[in-house]
Amino acid sequence: MYRIEVAPAADRDLEKLKGRIRRQDFERLREAVNSLATEPRPQGIRKIKSAERAYRIRVGNYRVVYEVYDSDKLVLILQVARRSETTYRHNV
Repeated sequence: MYRIEVAPAADRDLEKLKGRIRRQDFERLREAVNSLATEPRPQGIRKIKSAERAYRIRVGNYRVVYEVYDSDKLVLILQVARRSETTYRHNV
């Protein structure tokens, strides 16, 4: 079992989305993030090439960008955003 931590920027992303998207879509996002605790590399993820530990998952029209630290049993959520040209730009 991995521990889930949310970076401050991702926490802000989630707070913004919470008021803007349908509750059903927000719940899907929340469930997807929580499921990373049991399976940090689920089927359908994509490795982000420019970063050593970063992955992304698609949840509907949204993307969750995160890093996996196996030695610490940690999944760090970096960004949650609607898919766009800037979705995968982040400083790692």
